[in-house]
Amino acid sequence: MQLARDPEAARMDLRAGTPDLWPRRATVVLSLVGVASMAATSLLQTGVIRHLPDPPLPGFNSDKVNLSKTAYPFGIPDGTFGLLSFAANLPLAAFGAPDRARVRPWGVLLVAAKALVDAVVSGWYFYQMPTKEKAWCAYCIAAQLASLGIAGLILPEARRALTELRRA
Repeated sequence: MQLARDPEAARMDLRAGTPDLWPRRATVVLSLVGVASMAATSLLQTGVIRHLPDPPLPGFNSDKVNLSKTAYPFGIPDGTFGLLSFAANLPLAAFGAPDRARVRPWGVLLVAAKALVDAVVSGWYFYQMPTKEKAWCAYCIAAQLASLGIAGLILPEARRALTELRRA
């Protein structure tokens, strides 16, 4: 089984591609939104910056949320984990031919599983904001929406991959 694709074919597919690639391109955009939001929180959590600006709305306190005990699982800033996860989406979205659900259905299902785990984890953090921290974080909300969007974008391709596996 060959994992690597011909670089010229990959370049042509990704650049010219078919309209079927729009969910993967949207995943790249949403992942970069997530990277940006998690980069900001990582800068705060690691002490590079002292304060994150908040929207001028009641209840927003990104510093409180991102410097809470919840935000340091295993003693590591969660923003760094989030940044890593969003960054990992970039090659995963770019990998494979436009028909990768047919050619590599298990790969698509693994990408979908990662996206769903990310959405669940970010949902748990979203729940923590009003219930435990009693504050909102705009950067965390942006990451949550990006995670949900990415999970939603992969589901149709995952359905096609499951159909392929049932045929085999």
